[in-house]
Amino acid sequence: MIDVRSRYLADTVATAAPARLLTMLFDRLLLDLARGEESLRTGERPQATQHLAHGQEILAQLMADLNTSVWDGGEQLLSIYSYALSQLIDASRVGDADRVATCRELLAPIGEAWHQAADALATDVPTQRTASTAPSAGLGVLGVG
Repeated sequence: MIDVRSRYLADTVATAAPARLLTMLFDRLLLDLARGEESLRTGERPQATQHLAHGQEILAQLMADLNTSVWDGGEQLLSIYSYALSQLIDASRVGDADRVATCRELLAPIGEAWHQAADALATDVPTQRTASTAPSAGLGVLGVG
């Protein structure tokens, strides 16, 4: 039986707007890196490997979904993602918590920028017209009588 929390999370992800989904993925990426780093520092290699592998999967998906042709910074962002992924793979292989921390510090400002962009998009969404701004002379909202 699926618990209420799992169902809520699944529904939230399934109904999230693309910008919100991106921020959710980035938040989880940073959480995985923080948990992986902490696990490495406390000598819990199996848990660290699990967290870092999940973070690597998210980063690989972000790379796959990035359309570099729609904005000038796309290629540079892809390069940052690629560098971080290679560093995380190596950090996981050798158990280097400092390298994981460096990747997290590199990616955190990008996550913040994605949050700011998503917030800006959310505030730019037009709202439903109020009665005072609706077309007059018997026309409906779509301009059809």
